[in-house]
Amino acid sequence: MKTSLGKRLLNAPCAVWSAIFIIVPLFIVLYYTFLDKDGGFTLSNIYELAQYKGVFITSIIYALVATAICLLLAYPFAYFLTKTSVSSQKMMVLLVMLPMWMNLLIKTYSWTVILDNNGVLNRLLNLIGFGSVKLMGTPGAVILGMVYDYIPYMILPIYTTISKIDNSLLEAAEDLGSNAFSKLKRVVLPLSLPGVLSGITMVFVPSISTFYISQKLGNGMILLVGDIIETQFKIPNYPLGASMSLVLMIFIIISIAIMNKFGDSDSGGVMI
Repeated sequence: MKTSLGKRLLNAPCAVWSAIFIIVPLFIVLYYTFLDKDGGFTLSNIYELAQYKGVFITSIIYALVATAICLLLAYPFAYFLTKTSVSSQKMMVLLVMLPMWMNLLIKTYSWTVILDNNGVLNRLLNLIGFGSVKLMGTPGAVILGMVYDYIPYMILPIYTTISKIDNSLLEAAEDLGSNAFSKLKRVVLPLSLPGVLSGITMVFVPSISTFYISQKLGNGMILLVGDIIETQFKIPNYPLGASMSLVLMIFIIISIAIMNKFGDSDSGGVMI
């Protein structure tokens, strides 16, 4: 009985924190979703979301593209990182984590200096005779910002999963006649799938809900769901902003549930 009471006391701070900062805000969002501007119950906020269908689709496409690029870049990097010496791995992991210690606003704003019409990249292009290129306010700039900001969240879980693969399995595959490509296809890829799914979730979720990246690198010409939500709360139009947040939240939960279904939570997959 004492042990049970002790565990409850140890878990109490976590439970209180979750209630205050997770559960209560969710109920507040749900509450405002079904309010009109006069405080009465209404479903008009849900119906009004239809006019933002294009914004939702754009946000999903951008998030999917950014996630796919992160995966294509992160998996080879994480795989070859596990083949280096221990000291090299420590250094490279530190370099991957270093940008995560910086504020996202600072990292995003630094790209405006590089991509601006008079930025570093266009000056370099002018020097070599290619002329200036419009980079700011383009989909490529927004996706570049997403990839740069979120790729560490793809690299780290994949690297962790691959590094935990038992070398005896790879040696057994070699004994059975597998070459390097066959080992990658039949052993490494299946065993690293939980890390891949975790990385996809950790990149896709912030990408679909981002707003500062699209504001700065999109030059105000590209609107994503996060931008609309921020605008609604600034007006303020809390009911519409809350309804959009609720829809986005449901979509994210469905995405994570799908990742859970195809991943193995015991092997480091995504859990909800």
